[in-house]
Amino acid sequence: MFTRLSTRSLVVTLLGAIVLAAPSAASAAPHPHHNRGLTIATTTNPLVAGEGVLIYGRLQGFDSGGQRVLLFHRINPAASFSLIGVTRTNAAGYYEFVRTEGIVNSNRNWYVVGPGGTHSHTLHELVSAIVTLSTANPTSTTGQAVDFTGTVFPAHPNERVLLQEQDSSSGDGWHTIASGRTDPTSAFNIATKFKLAGSYTLRAYFPGDPRNIAGQSDPVTLTVQQQQNASFTINASAAVIAAAQPETISGILYSAGSTTTPEPAATEVTLYGKQHRGTWQPLATTTTTAATGAYSFSQTPIHNMVYIVKTTDPPTQETAELFVGVQDGLTINETPATVDVGAPVTVSGTVTPDHTGHVVNLQRLNQSGDWVDVATGSLNSSSGYSFSYAFGQLGTFQLRVQIPGGPYNVAVASTPVSVDVSAVAPANTLPLPS
Repeated sequence: MFTRLSTRSLVVTLLGAIVLAAPSAASAAPHPHHNRGLTIATTTNPLVAGEGVLIYGRLQGFDSGGQRVLLFHRINPAASFSLIGVTRTNAAGYYEFVRTEGIVNSNRNWYVVGPGGTHSHTLHELVSAIVTLSTANPTSTTGQAVDFTGTVFPAHPNERVLLQEQDSSSGDGWHTIASGRTDPTSAFNIATKFKLAGSYTLRAYFPGDPRNIAGQSDPVTLTVQQQQNASFTINASAAVIAAAQPETISGILYSAGSTTTPEPAATEVTLYGKQHRGTWQPLATTTTTAATGAYSFSQTPIHNMVYIVKTTDPPTQETAELFVGVQDGLTINETPATVDVGAPVTVSGTVTPDHTGHVVNLQRLNQSGDWVDVATGSLNSSSGYSFSYAFGQLGTFQLRVQIPGGPYNVAVASTPVSVDVSAVAPANTLPLPS
């Protein structure tokens, strides 16, 4: 089960519309609560700030073709509704309005008015804020302060933003570890330290307010390592790798208390490892150090791993713990690659290794170059997913699928796919409220 998440004031009139002045009383009238011969729906609700949206419906009854339909909206803190567009119904009584990308940035209400006192109910459009997050230091050590920066759009100065960690095996266990406030430009900076080593999946979360519903950033992966044992070092060829990608664990063994004199050659060492909540297990056949004290092991993990290397003979020495994050394998397909405004495109694929029940997100690249969540769901029993998503405007867009990280794997996104939205679907092909 998948749910929608968590435009330049030009009204595109699609059915031979002629913009005419609205009755002055219409904008001052109380907003209607029920349909009276006229329906209203949107392709996208809730939507992400700046996302295009198609508003459509049908005038019921006889002589419904060629009739004027007036679109009104109200945005906080405005006290009354105002006219933003006029169109005419087609021969079957259907109408359509397109609000293009960049126009709808905050919560608002819509309704339409037709001839003879007909009107729709008031539709409450919810709009989530866009939140970004980044860090200049994706690899850190315990006790070291890490700076996280980001923004909230539209502007929300002096509002609280939460830095959250994902620690659930299903991808939806977010808890707050630090917080900050936006400055006058709606940017924020949150600095925090991590006492424990590990791979952390982090996001910035804006809780929402009257202008926008909650929004969250794309996750950031932070790898926090222990301080090294200077006499017995351990390193990885990469802090984050793809599942089943070869990884080299290496280091140097020095004489106890020294950082320059290698332990005599042929000292036996063993590599141990464990997954989240696991126990230490020997992972590799014991090897011996070189004349320089160097050692090396090769591994191909499919989950996040913690490694440690120990000398075999007593008195044993051991390295600090080393954390390696492992990304899932993620495939993506879209069908079809060309669709109409309002018509769904299906995006499907699989995740390896198996993560049945894990949260997965559909993301769209917006006009600012940010990837934003537009749908969320969970992997099925075959570790697969399928999204149905409809665009609210014309253009060429990019979609991708992202699986949040956590204790067992770090976050990863698929390669993007391109979708060409080349026409507007007739309103009679779209779902309408009763």
